[in-house]
Amino acid sequence: MRNQLLLPKLATQNRQRFIKKMKPNSMAIFQGTEVLSTNGDAVYTNRPNSDVLWLSGVEQEKSMLVLFPDNPDKNAREVLVLLRPNEHLEKWEGHKLRKDEASAISGIQNIQWADSFDAMLQVMMHNADTVYLNTNENDRLDGSLYRTDLLFVQQIKNRFPLHHYERAARLIKEVRAIKTKDEVAITQQAIDITEKAFRRVLRFVQPGVTENEIEAEIIHEFIKNGAVRHAYDPIIASGDRARVLHYVDNNKVCKSGEVILMDFGASYGNYSADLSRSIPVSGKFTKRQREVYNAVLDAHLFAKSILKPGIVFTDYVAKTNAEMEKQILKLGLISKADIKNQDPENPAYRKYFYHGMSHHLGIDVHDVGTRTEALKEGMLFTIEPGIYIEEEQIGIRIENNFWLTKNGNIDLFKNIPITADEIEFCMKKK
Repeated sequence: MRNQLLLPKLATQNRQRFIKKMKPNSMAIFQGTEVLSTNGDAVYTNRPNSDVLWLSGVEQEKSMLVLFPDNPDKNAREVLVLLRPNEHLEKWEGHKLRKDEASAISGIQNIQWADSFDAMLQVMMHNADTVYLNTNENDRLDGSLYRTDLLFVQQIKNRFPLHHYERAARLIKEVRAIKTKDEVAITQQAIDITEKAFRRVLRFVQPGVTENEIEAEIIHEFIKNGAVRHAYDPIIASGDRARVLHYVDNNKVCKSGEVILMDFGASYGNYSADLSRSIPVSGKFTKRQREVYNAVLDAHLFAKSILKPGIVFTDYVAKTNAEMEKQILKLGLISKADIKNQDPENPAYRKYFYHGMSHHLGIDVHDVGTRTEALKEGMLFTIEPGIYIEEEQIGIRIENNFWLTKNGNIDLFKNIPITADEIEFCMKKK
């Protein structure tokens, strides 16, 4: 658990923020991640459940958290459930948390082993009127995937059918969407590491390098500076491959005259950075590449100017899409006639800009939060316009991360080169 930064103070604050949303005499159960097989006897690398992580700071697989603030037993109002350490398991997988270690990380005093927790859970359930169960309600979730969270919900409901059940995810969405200063401070460290990796790449790139060599430079800087992991699979897409939004092959040669679209970010203390930049392989943009780059940058700056508390997310989307249409029209990619005759359900500009402008950011790179209501102070967003031109075999995207403040926003990427001139200058200083 390298660089465990969810300190007891932060995890305790997060639990208190959630508890304030709970109904009287209610309990909430948060199930951790299960171990899932890949092929043969191999398993996927553990990625902790984001809600359990946010509420406890504990990354260990199969961890579970129970909150029951009105429990008559004062010692069981917060319970963290862990795998029991055993000598054989630790010879294969390494150290597992002891109770004192888990308390030091989480600030929770009542630590139970999973193999003996069942009796305590039964008593707690009998004392509670309402039970919050947690599932993945991210709007981007692929509903066809196998879901262990739904299996756990069904097991609890089958065992205790007469309780009143609520969705913990609705409350989690409200509280996790608002980032505290401590959370932003950790995010800033993830961003600072990402900046170092980007500057390293600017000095490294030249015609003939491969996309995977660029990825290796990024990984080097991440590990060197203590990042936990990539926040998401990095995208290193040169030339026409940049039009593929989630391109992750990262195995082609970067040629003179091409632009490389890079989308990557460090995870530090389990908080994510999310950067996109597009740079010329040769170190200098052509006239047309600069035109497209500046159009994307203008759209980025427009979005930055209106991203503030009070604006309804759907209104923000409509206004930024209108700006993207304006920029794409200016580039000559569409005409006024195209706009006049377009299908409202599939506007002409969508041929060249076919993703969203912004998303919530946090422990998850696509973090939880509202997509329909007015934005609030404390939310953390990306801004990531892009223009992708099949005829010219080019894709350009520019992405920074912003923290919403009382009167506007703070650009957490303000120290990272963003203009075409800044990028060319940094690439010249190899």
